[in-house]
Amino acid sequence: MSDLFAGGRIIDWILLLIVFEAVALGAWHRRSGRGIPLRQALGTLASGAALMLALRASLAGQPWTMVALWLSLALLAHLADLASRWR
Repeated sequence: MSDLFAGGRIIDWILLLIVFEAVALGAWHRRSGRGIPLRQALGTLASGAALMLALRASLAGQPWTMVALWLSLALLAHLADLASRWR
């Protein structure tokens, strides 16, 4: 179990769950018309995924520039999400 966390492999499973969440949200909204439209959830999902990738890069011992890149992308996705909800 410690190998799962030490190398950052646990993050791969979390990212898979994020993809499953996106598919489920899209399917639910398309079938029922209820829930959050996938387009509205993408900013949140993308920023969360980028944060997970930053954590994975750190756990895997990648250079700090990779961690900074993922964190910057998380910030951009978060700001885009906020901008889309501001109206």
